[in-house]
Amino acid sequence: MPKLRTIIVDDEPLALNFLRAKLNKVPEIEIIAECKNGREAIEKTMDLAPDLIFLDIQMPGVDGFGVIQKLQSDIVPLVIFTTAFEQYALDAFDVHAVDYILKPIDEERINRAIQRAIVRFETEEETEHKSRIIGAIDTIYEREHSTNLSSGSGLGSSLPQGSHGQNKGKLEHKIIIKDRDDITLLKQEDIEWVDAAGDYCCVHAQGVTHIKRSTLKNLLDDLDPSIFKRVHRSTIVNLNYIQKVIPHTKGEYFLKLGEYDQVKVSRNYREVIKDFLSDG
Repeated sequence: MPKLRTIIVDDEPLALNFLRAKLNKVPEIEIIAECKNGREAIEKTMDLAPDLIFLDIQMPGVDGFGVIQKLQSDIVPLVIFTTAFEQYALDAFDVHAVDYILKPIDEERINRAIQRAIVRFETEEETEHKSRIIGAIDTIYEREHSTNLSSGSGLGSSLPQGSHGQNKGKLEHKIIIKDRDDITLLKQEDIEWVDAAGDYCCVHAQGVTHIKRSTLKNLLDDLDPSIFKRVHRSTIVNLNYIQKVIPHTKGEYFLKLGEYDQVKVSRNYREVIKDFLSDG
């Protein structure tokens, strides 16, 4: 098979150098970029569309989880997390079949993770990678905050859900998200774009990514159709946040929504953007 085009990300120079040295010995790997933080990782992933990314979890600013949540599902490469947190990452990532390497990095563990990545690269569907990772992230957050949730007042169970409850009228313009140990009521006008990952949706609003258990179709039904449009089978955008439309190959487009957010418009949905441009 061809080499896996790979990005490596770590904020520690020694760790980055060590990982590079080890991966240079692996014939299945081609390192195409190195990043020192999460923001660089987002930019390089969008620019280069790698097959695989070795991603540190704990970094200042945007951490490893934040990198994945910021990427459109069909842009997310296979991910091998590197982490020093055995107490939660080891079992959480195994349960959800997400590759990881526990620091200090071991050469045998690198080779094992790469072989697992090769198998997934050849067999998995486009959105499965991100769905598995988001599932693992969700599990970790729930585990970390389970004590707080269990000792709370039961607020989550008393809030209205979807179309149920007598307060529906007051909440019809907001999206309800159980986010870690909080119940978040998002104003629709604050939502910039939404990305599907299996049974989850990543709702991007005001620089924060919220994870909601919902299909994209069900969430779209709750959103204002005058400003929220589907531009890809896995992506919804708020038209009010489009800053730039960039033509791409074969009738596709890229939409620039912010400093780091860029989503692809597939050919099947390009009429949405043409209509948007003609109304401008």
